[in-house]
Amino acid sequence: MTRNPPSVRTATRRTHLFPQGGSGRGDAASGVRWAGIRRVFRACSRPGPWKRGPVLAVLALLLGLLMLLHAEITDCGGLGSLVETFLPWFGLFVPVLLAGALWRRSASAVVALLLPVTVWLSLFGGLLGDRSRSGGDLVVAGHNVGADNPDPVGTARDLVASGADVLGLEEITPQARPVYEKALGKAYPYHTVLGTVGLWSRLPLSDVRPVDTEMDAGPLGDSKPAAAKLPYNRALRATVATERGPLAVYVAHLGSVRVMPRSGFWTDSRDRNAKALAKAVAAEPNGRVVLLGDLNGTTDDRAFVGLTSRLHSVQDAAGDGFGFTWPATFPVARIDQILVRGVEPESSWVLQPTGSDHRPVAAAISW
Repeated sequence: MTRNPPSVRTATRRTHLFPQGGSGRGDAASGVRWAGIRRVFRACSRPGPWKRGPVLAVLALLLGLLMLLHAEITDCGGLGSLVETFLPWFGLFVPVLLAGALWRRSASAVVALLLPVTVWLSLFGGLLGDRSRSGGDLVVAGHNVGADNPDPVGTARDLVASGADVLGLEEITPQARPVYEKALGKAYPYHTVLGTVGLWSRLPLSDVRPVDTEMDAGPLGDSKPAAAKLPYNRALRATVATERGPLAVYVAHLGSVRVMPRSGFWTDSRDRNAKALAKAVAAEPNGRVVLLGDLNGTTDDRAFVGLTSRLHSVQDAAGDGFGFTWPATFPVARIDQILVRGVEPESSWVLQPTGSDHRPVAAAISW
């Protein structure tokens, strides 16, 4: 067999590998150049950090505007009240959006989040720290004891242990009333119960009377005599004789709110009660007033403007944190309030759960 010389074999291999006569080294360099060009093109075609995450940026702005303009939200179907009741919790959307913005590396979304953060801090930042002080001339407490409370004796024992000088209770049933009167009688020699609300005091009481919160609306309610309304009365007013002078104390339980399939967040009864109670407080001649009550709403709710314009929250002034009270097992809103006028809140706190679905609240006040 005839073999080609080495030079011929080498040329043949090169011809097969590069039939066009090119060199492997040149084509490799060309491929690298094209790969680099493609990378540059892709990098240039990608949106920059200010263009990434436009949806996240819009959501952040909408969240900030929602909290900033919450008072402008229509109350049709109770929507405005519902938003304002849980307004502090809207801050939880901020870390969620921030995580999305960091994942998308979106500078615009991060900057947009400054709006909801600023608004939330302006609304609730003052509630994050401990604002309480030591001292106080009088300790007041309020508690919706719950109509279905399985342990009223234990609840009364816990309330006595709170050290309150004045104690307002709501949702007292006819069956539980004698239990509370007996269990609280030794610690509180003065007390009154009108309908479903009661007031127990270590100090003398006077000028006790029910407060008409318009539980019965319309001509039918107006035609009912006071004696017929008393069994389901839900607000009272009394004067407590303190060493510093008389103190007007109100105990109130406003109407419940309901989530209705057709009408949405139903607040009609509560809102009507709130207006009537605000009217009574406005007419109160005593400059020193304490309101203990289950208002079925937070003080951020527009329904209580009539009250919060005349009274201020001890929790806002001297509490520690948000002071949520309902539901007792995992509170998400403060609907049990202590509002005052003419006295100085020194401290405010939420007591441990009892047999009720609400937690008790207490405050130390001074003159």
